[in-house]
This record gives sequence, structure tokens and C-alpha cells, in this order.
Amino acid sequence: MDETKPRKRKGLQNGDADQKSIQSQESNTMNLKKQVGLISGISLIVGTIIGSGIFISPKSVLSNTGAIGPCLIIWAVCGVIATLGALCFAELGTMITKSGGEYPYLMEAFGPIPAFLFSWSSLIVMKPSSFAIICLSFAEYVSAAFYPGCDPPVVVVKCLAAAVILTITLVNALSVKLASYVQNFFTAAKMIIVIIIIVSGIVLLAQGKTQNFENSFEGATISVGGISLALYNGLWAYDGWNQLNYITEELKNPYRNLPMAIIIGIPLVIVCYILINISYFTVLTPTELLQSQAVAVTFGDRVLYPAAWVVPLFVAFSTIGAANGTCFTSGRLAYVAGREGHMLKFLSYISVKRLTPSPAIVFYGIIGMIYIIPADIDTLINYFSFAVWLFYGLTIAALVVMRFTRKELKRPIKVPIVIPIVMVLISIYLVLAPIIDKPELAYLYCVLFILSGLIVYFPFVHYKVKWAQKITRPITMFIQMLMEVVPPEETKE
Repeated sequence: MDETKPRKRKGLQNGDADQKSIQSQESNTMNLKKQVGLISGISLIVGTIIGSGIFISPKSVLSNTGAIGPCLIIWAVCGVIATLGALCFAELGTMITKSGGEYPYLMEAFGPIPAFLFSWSSLIVMKPSSFAIICLSFAEYVSAAFYPGCDPPVVVVKCLAAAVILTITLVNALSVKLASYVQNFFTAAKMIIVIIIIVSGIVLLAQGKTQNFENSFEGATISVGGISLALYNGLWAYDGWNQLNYITEELKNPYRNLPMAIIIGIPLVIVCYILINISYFTVLTPTELLQSQAVAVTFGDRVLYPAAWVVPLFVAFSTIGAANGTCFTSGRLAYVAGREGHMLKFLSYISVKRLTPSPAIVFYGIIGMIYIIPADIDTLINYFSFAVWLFYGLTIAALVVMRFTRKELKRPIKVPIVIPIVMVLISIYLVLAPIIDKPELAYLYCVLFILSGLIVYFPFVHYKVKWAQKITRPITMFIQMLMEVVPPEETKE
């Protein structure tokens, strides 16, 4: 997949390796510029984690616990797990200051094959299909307002979702600063509706509306399978805590801003999630919440009428913000994988005028649009969600491994080793729990797809068959002329 020799990575032979973290080897002339500050970093984390889920369907956790008390505990536990995972990624991100999320960490710890399988699974299925799901949920939400009393036509929903993907892709391809401003705006918008819901709940609680919290553990259905599924659903709502690690090379002062954004952003999300759930339960009984199709809308109809229309408007804003954050970070994974020779080389090229990885972002947008075509891809997401924690666990295991194999690396942040060990055990549990609870062939198909990346890796990446290079070379030249992009410049060894 690389018509040129893949870039070399600095290893132990580097004379000053014991003085520095592993840093991006791009020069300061033609590369991605550091344009993302602390506020934008916090907005990216908060804006990507808080999507539409907490507003539309937080009932999945409640349905697996059966009562308000255990439900709130699960939300808090999920927040703690996300925080511990984010702290592990903070150490990795300040030790290896390369963009691409899990990819460079797996590359440094375990070599190219696990890193390639991660990029293969993420870029072909996991991330673009999630992007499509977010945009489809936005399209359904918005189009429903124009078709009261009936479901909107499928064609309308899909066309609107495609328009959203096209717009977000264009914004991210044009300018890093523009994408950051868009992210900041929509994160601020979603925080407005979060504050409205939380303040409404606090006012009602102050007025003595606490009957739903009496005997809050009554009717709880506590079981190993139920708890695991509740944790799984809760953690899916928290997913996105590692987003800043995908753009480390574009982060101003990553040694300070990466951990600071995590330390501020994740606890903010935890507090918001717990208080939003408390507000919901102040107005809705567990039965009413389980029966609601869109919990925030039901809450708004009861509490904010006649201004209930603000809820669906701001939920739409929230969804757009999550989609923009996903596109912003996932495009960098394609960029880094292309730079290392693990994907088509032109994916690592940078726009001469705009200094954005526009080919990688456009590639990601095109794959996302393809996933709009199927009638239902929710099932696909469900079966691949366990693969997310498979790679989380493997990446955090890389942190443990490098504590012993790469002792010379500078670690501005160093978490107690018990934290990554606990996170690896949690990851193993989350990978195995759904398979043991409800074994299905679909999980096997998912594993086989991940391993099928080896069929691509060995001929096209490892051995670099000549006929493939003959095909990709003219394509690369065409992309260069069409999009006005060039390869990132390298520092001479």
C-alpha cells in the first residue's frame, strides 16, 4: 500500500532517546500545525462523549438494573472506569506524542501487525459506521419534526444524513481552526441544554419532588449478566474519552494540555451524566422512563412547556458536535496509518494551502457515506463494540509492557501501575461478558474480519507486491494534482 519506503521510527539507537519522549518526526515546514489549545481540547472530549445517547435513550442502563439506585451507581462506576482509562492514555500520550490514538502505542509496544489490525478494523468498520449512525440519528431526529404522527421516509433520512456527512467532512478538510470553532460552538450549545435539564431537576428536588427516589433499590434485578450489560451500555455512552490522543501532534503544549483536558473534561462529563439522570428520575418514574422513546423530549414536554421545543433543537446540536469530533479525530488515524505505510500512501498527504490531512478526511467521509446505504447497521455496531474494548485492553497492556521494555522514555505523567493492570482486567471482562452472556456467531465473524486484515497486510504492506505499487502510483499522482496535497516532510535520521 506504499509505493515508497515506509518511514523509520526512532528506537533505542537514538542517542537522546533517554532524554525525550517518542515524538512525531515531522518537520516544522510541511506538516500538521499545533492549532488546538486547552479549551478546544476540552470541547473535543466533552463534545464527542456527550452525543445524543444521554438525551434520547439512557434507559438501557436502567433496564439491566431494574431500579434507580443501582442505575445511578452504574453511571458513576462507568465514569470512574472511563477516568482510569483516560489517565492511562494520558501517560501514553505524553510519552509518545504522535497522533493516531491507539495506533502509535500498539506500534511501539507490539510492532506493526497489531497496529495494522487496529487501523484496518477502525478505518473500515468501527469508526465510519459509528459516524454514519450518529448522522443518521441526527437526520431521524430533525426530519421527524416535519412528519408529525408518522415515520419520516427512509430516503429523506438518508439524504439528510449524507448531507451532514458531506458538510462535516468539508469543514474538517478546509481548516483545523474552523473545525475547532465548530466543535467549540456545538459543545457550548449542548452544555446549555445540559444545564437547563440539570437546573430544572434541582429546582423540582428543592420543591420536594423526591417521591421517585424513595426505596430506590426496590425491584432491583442484580445479576452478573445484568451488571455486565449495564456497564457495557454505560461505557458506550462514555466512549470518546481517548479522542484527544488522536490529534496529539496538533495539540499546543501536549505535555500540559493533554492531561489537563482529560482531568477537566472527564469529571465534567461524569457530573453531567449523573445529574441529568437524577433530573430525569425527578420527573419520570422508572416505568415511564423505560417507555419513553426520547427521554429528554418527554422531560421537556413535562417541565419546559411551552418552551419544550428547545430540547430537540439542542439535542440535534449535540449530535452534530459528536459527529464533528468523530470526523476530526478519526481522519488523523487514517493520516498516521498512511504515513507509516499501513494504508494508501496518499492518505498521509497534507493540503499545501490549508495544512489539513484532507485526503484522509475525505476518505473517512466516503466510507461513512457507504454505511448509510444499508437498511440497518445498528447490529453491526453492537457486534463490533466489543472489539473496541479489545483494542482498549491491548493498548493499556502496551503501557504495562513499555514500563519494562522502554524504561528510558520520558514520562511526564506516570500513573500507578495498578491502574493499567485493573483496566486490562476490566477490558478482558467487557470483551468476554457479552459473548458468555449471549454467545452468537456474529462475534466470531467480527474476530474473523479483524484477522482478515492479515490477508491485506502481508502482500501489500509487508512484502509490497510490485503490481499493487504500479496501480497505486498513478492514483496517488491524480490525488496530489486534484487536491493539491504533498507528503509530509521527514526529518533526516
